[in-house]
Amino acid sequence: SSAASDVYKRQSPAPSTVRSAPARRAGRARVALAAAALALSPGLALRADAPALQPVPRVDLQRYAGLWYQVALYPNDFQSQCVSDTTATYTPRPDGTVEVLNQCRRSNGEPDRAEGLARRSPKAPGGVEGSVLEVRFAPAWLAWLPWVWGDYWVIQLADDYRYAVVSEPSRKYLWVLSRSPALSPDDDATIRTRLREQGFDLSRLQVHPQERPLNQRPTASP
Repeated sequence: SSAASDVYKRQSPAPSTVRSAPARRAGRARVALAAAALALSPGLALRADAPALQPVPRVDLQRYAGLWYQVALYPNDFQSQCVSDTTATYTPRPDGTVEVLNQCRRSNGEPDRAEGLARRSPKAPGGVEGSVLEVRFAPAWLAWLPWVWGDYWVIQLADDYRYAVVSEPSRKYLWVLSRSPALSPDDDATIRTRLREQGFDLSRLQVHPQERPLNQRPTASP
């Protein structure tokens, strides 16, 4: 997502086209700044009666791995360049961390991508396994800074891992992910009902178009 993310798909992707070394360094700096802004951004005020947000009890990160389509989200500044076709691909590593690849399409049709890393969060509540992560898109040499890591909480997950919902404790950010480019009407209704119960403002939830997913090859002309 990152988004997780995400992300979460939490991303401020740099263009995937070939660029000069100064441009690449500038792109890395923008990603680092975006990650820092994300981690430092204050949450929105919550309803007085909003329950404390809870992650799902367990996520099998091997099953969670692979391609996810972003089908809805709370709009945010660091994904503002992504007008459609946002995906997140998660790849577990032997050391227990997870590689994150976020891709999207810009308004000019060009793809963007951002690469990050997710790790299990030391702030995870007791009894929770794999559903509370931290994600960074800042360069590895900044990984020692705690504020380059953003919270990635899986707060809904289908039994067969066909959809997932990702947020963080303040509820400022929200992503709905699906294994397919569109949710079924039943799944969409289930997710929205549960989000209301979890204290989210559904008026902020925006459907994200999946028109020409970047992982799909164009259909050959007859």
